[in-house]
Parts: sequence; C-alpha cells; structure tokens
Amino acid sequence: MTADLLVPVRTDTRRVKVAVAAAGISSFALLYAPQPVLPQLAAQYHLDPGGASLAVSVATGALAIAVLPIAALSEIVGRRPVIMTSVIASAALGLLLPVAPTYSVLLVLRALQGIAIAGFPGVAAAYLVEQLGKTGVAAAVGAMIAGNSVGGMLGRLSAGFSADALGYHGALTVVAVVGLIFSMITVFALPPAPPREPARNPLKKALTGVGSALAKPVLLAQYAVALLAMGAFVAMYNAAGFRLTGHPLDLSPAIASLVFLSYAMGSVSSATVGRLVGRFGRLRAAVGALLVTAIGVLLTLPDSLPVVIVGFLVLTGGFFAAHAVANGWTAAEAPADARGQASGTYTLTYYLGSSIGGTAGSVIYAHAGWSWLSAATVAWLVLAMAVVSVVARPRRAAAAR
Repeated sequence: MTADLLVPVRTDTRRVKVAVAAAGISSFALLYAPQPVLPQLAAQYHLDPGGASLAVSVATGALAIAVLPIAALSEIVGRRPVIMTSVIASAALGLLLPVAPTYSVLLVLRALQGIAIAGFPGVAAAYLVEQLGKTGVAAAVGAMIAGNSVGGMLGRLSAGFSADALGYHGALTVVAVVGLIFSMITVFALPPAPPREPARNPLKKALTGVGSALAKPVLLAQYAVALLAMGAFVAMYNAAGFRLTGHPLDLSPAIASLVFLSYAMGSVSSATVGRLVGRFGRLRAAVGALLVTAIGVLLTLPDSLPVVIVGFLVLTGGFFAAHAVANGWTAAEAPADARGQASGTYTLTYYLGSSIGGTAGSVIYAHAGWSWLSAATVAWLVLAMAVVSVVARPRRAAAAR
C-alpha cells in the first residue's frame, strides 16, 4: 500500500467538521490577535506603525516559511499528530505573549507561534481527504474555512473589545484563552487518521512536487495574486487601528475594532463567487474581484466614518472573492502529482504577502499617511490584475469551463 491509497474507515463526519472548525477558530484567532492592539503596542514600546506591525508580520512570515517543511514532515509522522501539536503549541505560546518582558521577546514568541500555527493550514486539507475521501471532503472543507474566517474575526474583536479595560496584555490573554478552549475541542474531537504507510523518500517526492507546482505559468499567476492581494489587504487592516483611533475619526479601540465585522462580508463573497466563475470564467471573476477590492480601498480615503466603513466592507468582500477564485484556480490547474505542493506554495505566497505587504504598508502609512498607503495598495492590486490577465489570456477558453 502506498501513501496515496486510502484505507476506508467509518468516520463521524460531524465530529471531523467540529474538530477542524475549532482548529481553524483557534489558529486564526491567535494568528491575528495583535492586529487591533497595534496602536497600544506602538505607544508601549515607542514604535512607529511599521515597527508595531512586526507583531503580525513575523508570525505570518514564519508561517509561510514553515508550511512546506511541515507538510513534508506530515508525510512521515502523519497528519493528525501535526495538527494536534499545532493547536496545542500555538495556544501555549499565546499564553506566554502577555508576559513577554520586551518587544524583542514578544517578536520571537510570535515567530514561534507562526511556525506552530503552520501545522494546521499546511496539512488540514490532506487530513480531510484521507479521513473522508474525495467525495465527502467538501462539507468538511467548508466547515474549516468557516472556522478560519470566524477565528480571524473573533480574535480581532476579542482583543479590540478588551483592550480598553485590560490593556494590550489583557487583550492578548483573552484571545489566548479563546484559542486554548478551541484547541482543546480539537484535541478531544479530532478522530485518528486511517492507517497509512509513510511515503517512500518523502523529501524527494515533496521537492519533485514543488518543481511541478512552479512549472506552470498559470499557477505562478495565482501565487502572484495571493502575494499582492493579501499584502494589500493586510496592509490596510494593519493601519486601520491607527486610522480609526487617530484624528479626525478619534474612535476608541473597542469601537474601532468593529471594523473587523467586515470579515462577515468576506465570508459571503467567498461562498458566492463560484456562481460568477461559472458565468464569466475564472479570469473575469478574478480581475473583477481585484477591481472591487481596489474600489473599496479608494472608498476609505474620505474623512467620513460611514464612507470608510463602506470602503472596508467593499474591499473585504472583493479580497475574499479574489482569494477564493485564485485558490480554486490553483487546485484546478495543479498537476495530479503536485496538488499538495501547489496548495502549499499558494499558502506560502499568501502569508508572505501578509508579512511583507503588511509591514511595508505600515511603514508607508507611518511616513506618508493614509492616502499614500491607499495608492500603494491599489498599485499592488492593479499589478495582480495585470499578471493574471497576461498569463491567463491564452487560456481564457479553458478558464471559462
């Protein structure tokens, strides 16, 4: 039996869905917990927005770097042990963040936390296929993505609402406790994976798959979309707290954190964009979603709170739609022997975009203001549109199917 042959097992699908949804909530609540309290971190450690944004960027950067090696490790030790270690270690590190004695120590802990979190998105899809088979995996993947989205929003809102009363130390503690609770749900609910024989020469297989995942131009275009669009998205949200709590909007951190409710729009758009793909094709859907994201960025320019809120709703909906199209396009175009590596490479570029774009955007905001940040992110989105249009144009007929 090879690693690719799955042994049928009787599985409680509901239990699997609960476990992966809980893991997604824990992982993504912890990953972005510092984002709403970046202004407080900046004040505490005398940082500019670019320096404060490293509290987010080092974690997402470490996740990006770690995701492919951890995926290869799961071929040897199994998917379930990697997921279990991921949720437990990331929650434990979350509990250490509030007691970090210096900002440098906090950044080291965040980098370790990013590596720990990488174990969940890096192997979850493969675990679900092995557990449920290809025909039963769709519903569980939906539960996982919902958990990711809810976790990202829950972590940000928990931190933002508790920051006024508890400070950033207390806010990070609250999110760590939330992460710990959901990680324990995963530990108790996640069923064992079916028996499988470890792949022979997993490192060689992984490297060969990465080569295949990098050989198709259409896949490279999707990685570019992930890098540029995610960079623009995180750059806007990293600076959002400074923008909303500063002059002239002058909101409290708790009220400013309500901007993260915009993530609900992302859940809606990513779930419905499939119909647009079916009607207009992947190319037009991708370019349209990126264009909507850019329009949302431009709507945040006026010093009017209602217009800024609409802008965040629009850019969030557009971004998640673009992400859904690019992610699905990657899966559809990946070679059969490199689907995992293509997915992992997409995840790598996605979180590299978060790390690099998030930091670069915060530096631009610190030195030039919101208008220049908006101009930079629109430029990144236009570049993403250009790349996917040029690369995918010869394949337009295939993309429309």
